[in-house]
Amino acid sequence: MESLIKATKNHEFPAAILVVISNDTSAPGINLAKNYNIPVEVIDKKKFNKPLFEINSQKILLNFKIEIICLAGFMQVLSKKFISNWQNRIINIHPSYLPKNKGLNAQKQALDEKASFTGCTVHFVNEEIDSGKIILQEKVKILPEDSVQTLSDRILKREHVIYPRALDQIASNIIKLEN
Repeated sequence: MESLIKATKNHEFPAAILVVISNDTSAPGINLAKNYNIPVEVIDKKKFNKPLFEINSQKILLNFKIEIICLAGFMQVLSKKFISNWQNRIINIHPSYLPKNKGLNAQKQALDEKASFTGCTVHFVNEEIDSGKIILQEKVKILPEDSVQTLSDRILKREHVIYPRALDQIASNIIKLEN
């Protein structure tokens, strides 16, 4: 999220972050957003079930006139209805070179299969986990000495580069939103 915020602070960047919504009261992104004077809305997952979280999120997104939703550290599967309401306007970053290694523990999956590379992928969110149309990808070589942590760290560095680039391309209409 910080790389997206920093990118949008450049006056030439074609997008702005208008609000941060979290379902976790302890998410580090809350203070980060506040430090950048970005409004924060917390819908505590301990107090609101998934349907209520989505209803409240929908209201906030509409109130702020949001055009694109960027998921960052959001570890919850969105409902088909919510995704349908925001079809091709929700993007996510995943720590693998999709379609390989979908879901949780993608780095461990890549190491377990002894792959020569993995990477990171920015994609549109659809009803299937990590299966939406790919926007941008970058490969990361797997080194013989890699652990899940060292591989994750190298992938994260590349995520910080390609996620803002993908948002830039979408906001600049280089990549068309399909409705």
